[in-house]
Amino acid sequence: MNTSKIIGAILIIISLGIGYIGSTKIADNSKSVNLLGLKIDASNESGKQEGYLYLGLAVVLFAGGIYTLTKLKK
Repeated sequence: MNTSKIIGAILIIISLGIGYIGSTKIADNSKSVNLLGLKIDASNESGKQEGYLYLGLAVVLFAGGIYTLTKLKK
């Protein structure tokens, strides 16, 4: 097996893990409660921003992995 294909597969696997971490960070930092008809929003904006950064990094790693797997070796 070619080393570039191994590196591409590793990048894709890492991107899936980082994407999962990012999505759980966003979900954990977005909480709202309905209390006696009042909606109380207790979201943590810095935690959500960190989650979005993780998702962006995951997209970049995934694209890099796909590119590495599909590039033609000359």
